[in-house]
Amino acid sequence: MITFSDIIGGIAGALTSINQSVMAMSFGFAMLPSLLAYVVGIIGCLVFHSAVPISFQAETLIMAGTLGRDRRERISIVMFAGIGMTIIGAFGLLSTLTGFAGDNLVSAMMAGVGIVLCKVAFDMTKACPLIGGLSIAVCAVIYLLTQNIGYASLSAIVLSMIVARLRKIETSATSEVADKFELQKPIVNAKVIRGTLSVMCLTIGGNIATSGITQGMSGLASNPNHVSIYSGVADAVSSLFGGSPISVVISASAAAPHPIVSGVILMAIMAIVLATGVLPKLIKLIPPAAVSGVLFVLGAFLTLPENLGIAFAGGSSAGALASSVTVAVTAIFDPFIGLLAGIVMRTAAGLLGMG
Repeated sequence: MITFSDIIGGIAGALTSINQSVMAMSFGFAMLPSLLAYVVGIIGCLVFHSAVPISFQAETLIMAGTLGRDRRERISIVMFAGIGMTIIGAFGLLSTLTGFAGDNLVSAMMAGVGIVLCKVAFDMTKACPLIGGLSIAVCAVIYLLTQNIGYASLSAIVLSMIVARLRKIETSATSEVADKFELQKPIVNAKVIRGTLSVMCLTIGGNIATSGITQGMSGLASNPNHVSIYSGVADAVSSLFGGSPISVVISASAAAPHPIVSGVILMAIMAIVLATGVLPKLIKLIPPAAVSGVLFVLGAFLTLPENLGIAFAGGSSAGALASSVTVAVTAIFDPFIGLLAGIVMRTAAGLLGMG
């Protein structure tokens, strides 16, 4: 059964995703082939009973876009990273890593991700204080009043769009790449190998953290190995025809009454938007800072409090030190490096006899 809140959560997530697509176009990724990734994502969520949707994600786009010198290298990085993540997920290696790290360090990593979300929200606000400040204020107030992130997100984005329209603030994105299905021939060189490994490290951390955060929001068990399988296949298929990386996202759909349904709605909307070619028109209506409120509330209200409590539970000085390192390194670098840093610190503290 689909509820109104499920639909709202999906729409809010799709509006955020449309905003992120500007970056994908700027790096030369074609939009039409990217809809294949959304189709894979829908199938993956239904088959694996997963509440973790996939969509345009700034971190992966920036990593693949900047490490590749041209479009062919970028597509190759995304393709090889997608294949690698599918293999990692199929062999269950992510569960091995999180099991070894333990609940405290995994939660510390998630808290670090929460800080990153808040930082991104404030960076967007600096670029456009009026829209960003309005979005954060509206989203925070409505969430506190309703405890519904879907309503809060949609209200903040829509109101920001209206104000931006009145103030004639708009976004445009152009791409020199023909938006069509065109089979790509990958290339292998030192840049592509380095980029592939970097994107995989970022994706490993992102899949673990996003799965955990989504599980906390949705109340449904989330397996990062399953997420890695369908998100990896999605990237490989999309890039094969010149499309964008489509990665796991922390979405308002996870807090809907039926989070799997809401996530599927999000991806279905994006697939339709890409298939019909209306994306450039929609982008002009949504200034980047309009999603600041969504990111801030997801980070500060839904991610940080619970995970910080778990990260520092237990009273062990060695455990607290390891958790602190994990939070800090995750916030500065990425979730995977943060988790590894925490494990190393915990081991070193144990060898030094810290209690």
